Formats: sequence, C-alpha cells, structure tokens
Amino acid sequence: MIPLLFSIAIFVSAFLLFSVQPLVAKLLLPYLGGSPSVWNTCLVFFQVTLLGGYLYSHSIPTRVGSRKHVVLHVLLLFAAIAVLPIGVSASALRSLVSSHNAPMWLVATLITTVGLPFFILSTNAPLLQAWFSEMKHKRARDPYFLYAASNLGSLLALIGYPLLIEPNLKLRQQSVLWAACYGMGVTLMLACAIVFLVNSRTADVDEPRAFVSELTPDDVEGRIAWSRRLKWAVLSMVPSSLMLGVTTYISSDLAPVPLLWVIPLSLYLLSFILQFARKNASVRVWERFLLPLFVLPVVFSLSCGATIRFWFFIPMHVAFFFAACMVCHGQLANDRPTTRHLTEFYLWLAIGGALGGLFNALVAPLLFHTIIEYPLMIVVACVLRATTTKLNRWDWLTPLLLLLLLGSTVVLLQRIQAQTPLLLLAFAISLFVTYTFVERPARFALAVLAILLAGTLYWPERVRTLHAERNFFGVLRVMSDGLGSVHYLLHGTTQHGRQLTSASVRCKPTGYYHPTGPFGSIAQTLSNRSNVRVAIVGLGAGAQAAYAVPGQEWTYYEIDPAVVRIAHTQDYFSYLSECAQAPVREVIGDGRLRLKEAAPNYYSLITIDAFSSDAVPQHLLTLEAIELYFSKLTEEGILAFHISNRHLNLSRVLGSAAATYGVPAIIMREDEISSEEETQGKDLSTWVVFARKPEDLKRLTLDTRWKKLGASPGFRTWTDDFSNIFSILGN
Repeated sequence: MIPLLFSIAIFVSAFLLFSVQPLVAKLLLPYLGGSPSVWNTCLVFFQVTLLGGYLYSHSIPTRVGSRKHVVLHVLLLFAAIAVLPIGVSASALRSLVSSHNAPMWLVATLITTVGLPFFILSTNAPLLQAWFSEMKHKRARDPYFLYAASNLGSLLALIGYPLLIEPNLKLRQQSVLWAACYGMGVTLMLACAIVFLVNSRTADVDEPRAFVSELTPDDVEGRIAWSRRLKWAVLSMVPSSLMLGVTTYISSDLAPVPLLWVIPLSLYLLSFILQFARKNASVRVWERFLLPLFVLPVVFSLSCGATIRFWFFIPMHVAFFFAACMVCHGQLANDRPTTRHLTEFYLWLAIGGALGGLFNALVAPLLFHTIIEYPLMIVVACVLRATTTKLNRWDWLTPLLLLLLLGSTVVLLQRIQAQTPLLLLAFAISLFVTYTFVERPARFALAVLAILLAGTLYWPERVRTLHAERNFFGVLRVMSDGLGSVHYLLHGTTQHGRQLTSASVRCKPTGYYHPTGPFGSIAQTLSNRSNVRVAIVGLGAGAQAAYAVPGQEWTYYEIDPAVVRIAHTQDYFSYLSECAQAPVREVIGDGRLRLKEAAPNYYSLITIDAFSSDAVPQHLLTLEAIELYFSKLTEEGILAFHISNRHLNLSRVLGSAAATYGVPAIIMREDEISSEEETQGKDLSTWVVFARKPEDLKRLTLDTRWKKLGASPGFRTWTDDFSNIFSILGN
C-alpha cells in the first residue's frame, strides 16, 4: 500500500504541475499577441522554477535532516494556498500598458500568480522518491519506478486540458478546480509525510539524510564524477531544446495551428515514462537506428525550405523528435545512480532542461535571425546517439568532401535554373551517402551538418530576402521577387502585407486590402467623408493607409515595435510615408488594452486585423472585447474583423458574438480571383462587419457579395473566461 500511496501522491502533484501550465498560459498569452514565444517563455519559466525546486529538494533535506525537513515542507505546502485561486490582477494588466519589456512583464506576472504553488509542487516528485528510499520497504532500493507515475500524471494533464477541461470549463472555474485539487494534493503529501516519519530507517532524528542503499562500482567512495554530471545535463538539455525548437518550427513555419505545442511536450514526457519504467533500462538497437532514419527527411525539408505539404513534414519532424528523446532519455535511465544520489540526479536533469529552454527562448533570439537552434540541436542529437566507435581524423574529411560536392551541385543547378526534380536528385544522392555513415554517429552527424550548411547556399531566383529579424513576437522577414517588383512582409510563413514597387502602382493596395476585396468595399464607404477617424489593430506593411484621404485621421495599434519600424522603412514599404493622404499615427502595445485609453464614441471604423503568424489572439474576439469596441465607436460607426485563416473558422465565433450582443453582422468570403486581380497582387480574404443597426450597413450591402452572418446552432459564445479552440478547427 505504501508504494501505491506514494505513486498517487506523485501522480497528483505532476498532474497539477502540468495542468496549471496551459491554464496560466491561456490567461496570459492573449495579452502579448498570441506569439509562440509567449508559450516558450512560460515553459522556460516553469523549467527554471522546476530547477529551483529540485535544488531545494537536493540541498535542504541534507542540511537540516529529513525529519525536520518534512515539517518545513508541509508548512510550505499550506503557505502556497494563500495565492490561490490563480488569476491575473487588474494592476498587472495596467502595468503591461506602461511596460516596454514584454518578456520581463510576463516573467514578473508568472512569479506573482503561480510561482509559489508551482515551486512547491515541483519539489514533490524528487522528495517523495527520496523519502521512499529511506523507508523500510523492499522496493526502497530502486524508487525510480515512481518517476514513471510522475510523467504519467504530466502526460494525462497535457492531453486532458485541451480535450476535457478547456471545452467545458471557464477560466475562473478551471482556477477554482485547480485550487481544490491542490488541496487534495496537500492532503496526500501530508499522508506520505506521516507514513515516512513512522517507517523511516533514519536512526537519529537530527542526523542529516543519508541514503543507505548500496553503491554501485562506478560510485567510487560515494562520489559522482563531474564528467558524469555533465553527461546527465547534456542528455537532458538536448531533448529540452529540441522540444522548443520543433514546437516553434512547426507552429511558425509549417502550420500555425493552436495547441500544437501539446504534441511535442506529450512525446517528451512519454519518452521519460517508457524509459524510466523499465527496470533494466538501455537504449535498444532499434531506437538508435530510428533516429538516423527519421532525421534524413527532416534535414531535407530544412535544407530545401519545404513547408507546403505540412501534413507530411510535421509527422516527420515529430517522429525524429520522439526518436531523439528516446535515445537521450534511454541513456539517462541506463545511467541513473543509486538512491544515495537520487536528488542530485534529478537536479542535473533539471539543470539540463532549464539550459535547453533558456538557450531557445532567451539566447537564440538574441544571436540568430532565424530558428537556427533547431537544426543545430538536430546535429547534436545525432552525435549523442549511443555508439562504441570514436571520432578519428578521417571522419572529418568525408563530410567536408560531401559539403563541397553538394554545395557545388546546388550552385550549378541554380546557375542553369534547375527544376525541382534535379534539386531533389542532388539532395537524394547526398542523403544516400550520409546514410552509409549510420554505424559511425560522429561521421553521420558531421554529414548531416554538411547537408544543412549546403542548404544555406540554395535560394530560389524568384525570391530574395531584404531583411530578417527575430524578437519576442517571432521572426519577421521582408522578401522581394527576383525582379524586385514586389515586396512582402512575412511573420513566420504568413504574409502580412505586400507592395508593388513600380512608381505608377505602388500606392495601390494589394494583398488582403485590394480595392475589389472586402476591405476595399469597407474603405469605399468612407472615401467621400471627412472628419472620419479610423482605428486598425495590426499594422503589417500599412497597406490600409493607402485609403486615407484628407480630412481623416488613422491610428494603428501594433504590439510589435519591429513591425512599425519595417513599415516606416521606405526601402521596404512606403504606404505610410508616401501613400497616406491623412495623418497616421501608431500606438505601441496590445490593441485591446490600448484601445481602452481612447475617448468614448471616437472612431468611425475599428478594424481588427491582428495576427500572430496565422492565429488571431483570442482575447480580441470575445464578447467583452466587442463591448469595448462598440464603446469607442460613433453611433453610426462600424466594426470590421479580418478573419482569413487556413485552419480556424472564426466566423462561428463572430456570428455567435453578434447574436449574443444583439447587433447585425455581415460577411464577405472570397472564393476566387480573376487573372487580372492576381496580376495586381490580390489575395483572397474573408471579412466580417458589425454595426449597431441594420441601416448602418446599407452602404456596404449594396455590394451583393456581403451576406448576413448568423449564429451557429449550439455554438458557445466566447468570453474572456471561456473559449474552445477545437470548436472552430477546420474551414
């Protein structure tokens, strides 16, 4: 019964740890533009806090003694109840408006909202295993089986949140339920503490804790070599970095589908469960060879920039990631020390995990303009594959020759304007040669690096990068076609504006804002009116400003200062500096928060056009947000939403919101464009417009492409306290 009690306590603690992460992320992510970096920063915060918890678990019991520490730990468990239930305070939101450092605001808010409960919960797994190892039980010599219960609880929390908790409970209800479950966790910990005090083998209550399990031969005199500690940290760091890298890559460059981060994190935990649950862990042969099998298509996609068929490449990236986790975590499980060093072992795992997260979330954005950390860790993972062979001087020569051959082939094919089949053949030959090194991991890794480096030599003649930068909100690129006739602004893989460069047409809006499109129809209703004030949430390249005429006032609300700077750079775009015929100003910050500062009944048109790659921040579409927008509109003002999306049917959200709020709504969903419009740079788009009264929409509905939008039967209206992303997946 004792192992069962400890297993349940560890399971509940882990479940609480990993269910609070998506809960807090959902509370905070919308206020920072919905960027993937928000989740990555949250994840790094949790990793660093976990490291602090493991450091506490390793050092404090040793200093004060196990029995005294049990009392201290129970008191801390009860102290954390003071900050529950979890929520974002009004003062925290006010401080965001004045903050110029989004990551620091996010970290500070995480500390005040969930820092203490998460820290205390993070200590439970190693402490319970340490307590169990000191008890009079036949399984006390090897308590690592309890680690599987911890990871199982984490995995079920991650899967259960999007499938069960989010679709059925409001955020406030989730917070209250989590607080109640925390109370249950405290009760279980208290029971384990009592059982430990009764059954502990410690002879002297004041004696610092010392495990009594026998030492294995490699634990000389009870000490762990620093090389072994470093090995633990590296084997833990690489999967952690890969998890963030693959999450950022597939959610930014392949398919920006919300909650994709659940898949890599779940597989990360599953690999821990599978490897640590085995009594005699080792990296099996088939596990070692799955990694090179899956890495080759991943390397090919990265080298060629293949992102179109995401339904094929996402499984390949995820499969490689899981294989890398199995290899690294298998080696960790195989090298786990005796219980004498149990808490130190987990401490070094936490150090490696935190270093991997910090590298991706904080260091890489400062050093790299693109997501280079992901392919870099792919190479390192190939090096770490268990092997009996060593690197020799000839291992360095073959990959260099391979790089020279592949690089010259790629350049030659570009010179003769090679077709895709020839390029595929060039890479296929290189991948085949690389696979011949599969028995020599060091040489194999160097060959993979050679292919990735050769891929940097390839760029289509029809596309040229004018500018690239990376910040907290993602990767921004300004691209040009081979002739320099059009410039594009991309966030991830989603286009956020384009402009023709010819003097005769550069002030003609293109893309989603073409004159024959929905926004062109909206702007036409304002063209002959003066004393018009327009607010647009989301700047992009600033193409909408081309519709600004004398006597009007246009205001952009943009969360990313880099976007403002790019839109004002005339070498890239000139809508703001040359094409706008009315005053245009920019307000930096979250659109909804900054709109609160605007005067009541001030704007004639408010447009919501804020994207994070291909995802609309949910807090801009809730019932409370719409109420705010209408409070800032004039009596005859209209509210427009740009909802073009590859994966989400946002019209269901807006149709339900309009019906609940009691206002009329219309929608224009373009299905095709003419060849002339395509030549002019038009993109298909979908827009929804609200107004207070049907007559305020009459000028728009003269265009018969606008249709009435109603509520979807059975759809639950989104509010600040409730949203369900699965209810709108698919178009």
